[in-house]
Amino acid sequence: MKLQLQITARNFELTDLMREHIREKAEKLDGFYSDIMRCRVVVEVPHRHKHKGILYNVHIYMTLPGGEVVIKREPGEDIYVAIRDAFDAARRKLEDYARRQRGDIKRHEEIPPARISALFPDKGYGFIATSDGREIYFHENSVLNDDFKHLKVGAEVHFAEEQGEKGPQASTVRMIGK
Repeated sequence: MKLQLQITARNFELTDLMREHIREKAEKLDGFYSDIMRCRVVVEVPHRHKHKGILYNVHIYMTLPGGEVVIKREPGEDIYVAIRDAFDAARRKLEDYARRQRGDIKRHEEIPPARISALFPDKGYGFIATSDGREIYFHENSVLNDDFKHLKVGAEVHFAEEQGEKGPQASTVRMIGK
C-alpha cells in the first residue's frame, strides 16, 4: 500500500491482537490490487441491543487511482468473522475493479439471429429455424414482453436453447428490431 493503514474503533477498544489481525488482512489486499493509496478500516459497536448481544460493524474505505471502494457489511456477533467477511468482500471488489481497469470484460458470444418458420397462434406455439438448419419448438410463454401476438413467419428473433421433454426447445425468445 502506498499510504498507511488507518484503523479506527468506535464505542469499544480494539485489542492489539485485533489490530494485528486487521493489518494482516489489509496487507493481503495489496496482493489483489497493488495500487491502493489509502485504506481506512472502521470497526464499531452500534447501539447495544438487549436481546441480540454485542454486534460488530466493519467498514472498509479504500482510495484507488480513479475511484474509491467502500465496503459496508451486515453486523456480526463475532468480531473476527465480521472482519473476515468485510475483507473477503473487499477482495472481491478489488478484483472486479482491477478487471475493469484492465478491460477484462466478459464478452458473451453473439447468438446469430434465427427466423420464425411456423406459427400456430390458436395453439400458442411455433417453430424457429436456426442458421444451421434446425427447427426449434417454442411456446408462447417463452416469448419475452408478451410479443407472441406480434410475431409473424419470417420475423428475426434471438433465443436461448434448452432441452425439453421432446427435444430442444427455445426459451426467452426475443424479437429483433421490434
